[in-house]
Amino acid sequence: MTKKPLRILAVIALWAGVTALGGTTTAQAQSNTQTVTTARSCAEKPAPGFAACTALVRTDAAARSFAPAAPAGLGPASLQSAYKLSAAGGAGLTVAIVDAFDDPRAEADLGVYRSTFGLPACTTANGCFRKVNQNGAASPLPAGNTGWAEEISLDIDMVSAICPQCHILLVEASSASFTNLGTSVNTAVRLGAVAVSNSYGGGEFSGETSADSFYNHPGVAVTVSSGDSGFGVEYPAASRFVTAVGGTHLTAGGGARGWTETAWSGAGSGCSAFEAKPTWQHDTGCARRTVADVSAVADPATGVAVYDTYNVGGWLVFGGTSVSSPIIASVYALAGRPAAGSVPASLAYAHPTSLFDVTSGSNGSCGGSYLCTARAGYDGPTGLGTPNGLGAF
Repeated sequence: MTKKPLRILAVIALWAGVTALGGTTTAQAQSNTQTVTTARSCAEKPAPGFAACTALVRTDAAARSFAPAAPAGLGPASLQSAYKLSAAGGAGLTVAIVDAFDDPRAEADLGVYRSTFGLPACTTANGCFRKVNQNGAASPLPAGNTGWAEEISLDIDMVSAICPQCHILLVEASSASFTNLGTSVNTAVRLGAVAVSNSYGGGEFSGETSADSFYNHPGVAVTVSSGDSGFGVEYPAASRFVTAVGGTHLTAGGGARGWTETAWSGAGSGCSAFEAKPTWQHDTGCARRTVADVSAVADPATGVAVYDTYNVGGWLVFGGTSVSSPIIASVYALAGRPAAGSVPASLAYAHPTSLFDVTSGSNGSCGGSYLCTARAGYDGPTGLGTPNGLGAF
């Protein structure tokens, strides 16, 4: 039986501040720009020991009104332009996507996305696409789930947008438990992925460091979404072994770059309650692990185009740090296979000038601290910044 996702409607405006009220998220517009509405693909607050995906799908009319040949939302060319990336790298390298449950339409929908944007085919037949269960077998696959299928479509489309020459490995966990998702990460690494994207999270818990072994893979870039509920830390983004990926609001225009970014109000950030600080982090306002490390576009108001037909209607516009995590994983792959035994999460800290520094915007109230307020240099919502080519990866 297909499990229907919990839909939590939110009203979001460009340059908006987010306040959680029970199970509903509301926002107060700070300008006269267009208001958009979104729904969470997965439950906002998963049960202890479980994670929720971090995808936010646009539900307003503007996100659904477009010609089939010109989907709304940012496409590959825009994302590559914004982050100064070439689509030529990553040939033959594998980016893995770890999600829960099955998307029966994943490969077919991926084909439509790639053909629409003129990207080379990525199929099981040509060896580019592979879908397995958490143990690495082609069957049996988990039960289908509409919300997680939206997440899957978003993730594999973002790999395609950033690294069209990369192979895509989709590993589907039997459930959204941290144990099953973590087992899937181990499987992705065992099957040869150079980067593994994890667009999910849940609340921190006292035993989380015992789960860190799932994410500790030297020589492999493991990226994790920082969350979509504003200031506050989620796991596994808190793990000191991953690249925690925050989110931005990205618009065309402005300066020599031709794009402008501010911190997205929904991106997760802050100081971990349990994780030790990695040796490469040197911010002084948090004695433990600070989230995030780097960032990319995540605001649904400046969201990305995604194609998904598993119990939904085709072209959609998505935001959330579910967008930014697979983008950053794919940038790592574009940069080439990480050195054996290396810690890819540390690379940006050694090359901060190879990132676009995001210096304005906030994701909540923390007394004006950098933990929730973008500033020059490192800050919580955007980390060290967003990709400016491959130098930081």
